[in-house]
Amino acid sequence: MPRKLRQQRRGKGSNVYRKLPHTFDANVKYSTDQGSKTIGEVTGFVNSTGHTAPIMSVIYDDMTESTLLAPEGISVGDKIYLGYRSYTLGSVLRLSDIPKGIPIYNIEFRPGDGGRLVRAAGSSAFITAHNDRGVLVKLPSKATIPLDGSCRAQLGIVSGGGFLEQPLVKAGKSYYIYHALNRTWPTNRGVKMSPVDHPFGGKQHHKGKSSMTSRNAPPGRKVGHIAARRVGRKK
Repeated sequence: MPRKLRQQRRGKGSNVYRKLPHTFDANVKYSTDQGSKTIGEVTGFVNSTGHTAPIMSVIYDDMTESTLLAPEGISVGDKIYLGYRSYTLGSVLRLSDIPKGIPIYNIEFRPGDGGRLVRAAGSSAFITAHNDRGVLVKLPSKATIPLDGSCRAQLGIVSGGGFLEQPLVKAGKSYYIYHALNRTWPTNRGVKMSPVDHPFGGKQHHKGKSSMTSRNAPPGRKVGHIAARRVGRKK
């Protein structure tokens, strides 16, 4: 009887595939109240395992606290403005209030979702145009997407850029980096495995059977293109 596939073992859950404790505990999203205006002060920085960029602790005028992604160049004691039309580093503004050419990050995809785009260390986006339908934002991938003008973003570039420039040297270091982010590494291709480990294995580096799989297939066979309408290049 063939062994369970890796995705089956991961889905079942065990200590091997379980995330480290307190990995993703830091909440770096904006508050759901979009109309609130407040001024905060940076009180410190936190190194979160689940984030590539440093996180700054902010205390506001009403004595509430939160955590946000830190931009490059900010320091303890700096002021950030939420809701005000102030173009200081790390402030949170609506896209309709941000002029073109200013780097932004931690952008909301939909108004009120707390920030989902451009959050990796060293990344930033730019506003290319304002129009009647919204705002055009150029992402780090060079793609330009339209967003609602009421979506919020932070000003600046995410700090921590260049953290991958230092060579890893050993495979073990890369393994522990992925393990801290709850990812498995390395990942072998199915055609490189034995037939007992994967349905595509044991055929000298090619699948040996169709990669289309029925949606009602048993879990040990459900790999490849599941319930696909078509495969291959369009002619």
